[in-house]
Amino acid sequence: MFDTIVRAFRLPDLRKKILFTLFIFAVYRFGAHIPVPGIDRVALSNLFKTQGLLGFLDLFTGGALARFSIFAMGITPFINASIMMELLTVVFPSLGALKKEEDGRRKLTRYARNLTVLLAAIEALGLTIFMHNYKVIPQLTPLYIITTVITLTAGTTFIMWLGEQISQYGIGNGVSLLILASILARFPTDLTRTFILLQRGEIGIFNVLVFFILLIAIIIGVVWEESAERRIPVQYSRRVVGRRVYGGQSTYLPLKLNQAGVIPIIFAITILMIPPTIGQFVNIAIVKNILNIFSPNSILYPILYFLLVLGFTYFYASIVFDPSDLAENFKKYGGFIPGVRPGKPTEEYLSNTLNKLNFVGGCFLGLIALIPTFIERLTGVTEFQLGGTSILIMVGVILDTIKTLEAQMMMKSYEGFLK
Repeated sequence: MFDTIVRAFRLPDLRKKILFTLFIFAVYRFGAHIPVPGIDRVALSNLFKTQGLLGFLDLFTGGALARFSIFAMGITPFINASIMMELLTVVFPSLGALKKEEDGRRKLTRYARNLTVLLAAIEALGLTIFMHNYKVIPQLTPLYIITTVITLTAGTTFIMWLGEQISQYGIGNGVSLLILASILARFPTDLTRTFILLQRGEIGIFNVLVFFILLIAIIIGVVWEESAERRIPVQYSRRVVGRRVYGGQSTYLPLKLNQAGVIPIIFAITILMIPPTIGQFVNIAIVKNILNIFSPNSILYPILYFLLVLGFTYFYASIVFDPSDLAENFKKYGGFIPGVRPGKPTEEYLSNTLNKLNFVGGCFLGLIALIPTFIERLTGVTEFQLGGTSILIMVGVILDTIKTLEAQMMMKSYEGFLK
């Protein structure tokens, strides 16, 4: 990885793209430290000490939510809008048809941007009222609500624009890299806190070593999982059109072990967050006891978490991968899987293969989502708020960025050869 970065810096074009990406990172981190005016910092600090859920959400904003800055909502509204548009393309055939055309994909991107602004405004209004209820915002006037909602919405829109600039002029996927920057921004602070606790004797050196060894083992496992794929051989029959011969070549269809990425974990966390949130506004004892099942400290919580991740893995993979459409394309262009007849048998073969991959990948995702929490409880090192989601995002984004660098360097080498 480091060798790839060093070689990329030797090429002027790639060096310019990397430096531009780092500049956008600097702008993003600068905005994360500009607070929204009119807040009580002491009340804000106390709120994050008592609300563990906010600490998890703050992880994806790089500390911007804990400061209630202009970037407090991060890029989350855009991610939610993108997921919603992906689901809508399945529900509405007209949107699904747009997805297959280049101009249609541009329209879907524009729809996602507009939906992002709407979701950001709604979330900003809810966040403002929430902060007022916990005395973070002492005085709430109509003018202050409008100003704060516009500020937070503009902050999210600006982050979305920064991500698009990275995608166009920098290296890799801009939105993913900004999320990565948010997660990594917490590392220095968490590392400093851990060493302070170590010096005070509140945690032992052996616990810290075990924590980092197990963390490295998890990262290695995630790298393997992100790189694992099932390669299905595909043979194209030879066709003669006039004097030209087409096809007759062998290739393979790569099916990743993890087709859904981190989306199942995000969906599962969202579902599990709803009951505790409702429980804060309910004072009925029986209802509270039922809702306590969804508390992270309950015995059933890990089981529910695992089952939800597994279920959403099947659900989302069925959306992003359509065996019937792929089987139809194979038949249309003269492709077939050796030993499998074209048409319906090919569709059934791909569906069965995908179901097996989803089961293995979903179980792995479920374990990755749970293991970091068990490691924290085992070692007592709780300053690092690293969940399975953040580890998957970090590893996935870094691997994709390295692959992008290698592909662009290969293109540059071909350009030199052609000249």
